[in-house]
Amino acid sequence: MELSLLLFWPALAGYTEAAVAYAGDTVRPGRLVRAATWGVRLGWLAQTALLVAQAADADGFPWGSWAGSLNLFVWMCVGAYLIWGCRAPFRLLGLAVMPLAAALLTLAWAAGGAGEPASSEFGDLFLAFHVGLILAAFAGFTLAAALALLYLVQERRLKRRSPGVLRLRFPSLQTLDTLTVRTIAVSLPALTVGIGIGFARLGSEGGAFDAIMAVTLLAWAVYAAFLVLRWEAGWRGRRTAYLALAGFLLVVLVRLVLTPFVHF
Repeated sequence: MELSLLLFWPALAGYTEAAVAYAGDTVRPGRLVRAATWGVRLGWLAQTALLVAQAADADGFPWGSWAGSLNLFVWMCVGAYLIWGCRAPFRLLGLAVMPLAAALLTLAWAAGGAGEPASSEFGDLFLAFHVGLILAAFAGFTLAAALALLYLVQERRLKRRSPGVLRLRFPSLQTLDTLTVRTIAVSLPALTVGIGIGFARLGSEGGAFDAIMAVTLLAWAVYAAFLVLRWEAGWRGRRTAYLALAGFLLVVLVRLVLTPFVHF
């Protein structure tokens, strides 16, 4: 078995263990959070080694296939989560992020994205910037969706005065709302540049405008509207949380439904 596949299994084991531990921590708060945190860290380190091994073996851009880009996308999502998501107030964010990471990494492996990298007909520099920026933006939008979901859950628990509302430590609603906005504000410029690079190549080398481009532009419009409505119209709280989740549905449509059949 090649090195990349040997590195895949520790990464998947770490993410799966973290997902299970985060779920168990909701039953017994504080007991499993350390195990969950180390599962995320060790899984991410193993996946980092996997990507390094793929880059070393590749003749060109290593993640030019749909499955390969999905592998890279999972790594970016978990990396973004690691910035602050493992801190105690945000540990329940792992309930949304880590099961998704484990599932998508498994899907990438099943489609061949954890094995030998596939070659691409496009230039390495174009793919590095176009794919990298768009995946980074989508990873940010995924984290923003998890924050928005956590906001809605906490708001509902507070309104209903759930018996365990004080047992599980949540970030404040204001903190969740602010982080959602900041994450989208950082991610949208990356998506803008990535789209611009794609259209520049389309104009210089030819090609047809397809469904994935249309939905990506729609996602850009939704997140741009999110920021405008937040900063100019004063939207916040539940309305912006729902808008962040609506944008994420478009990200899912692009990454998991359209991309395998249109771009690759």
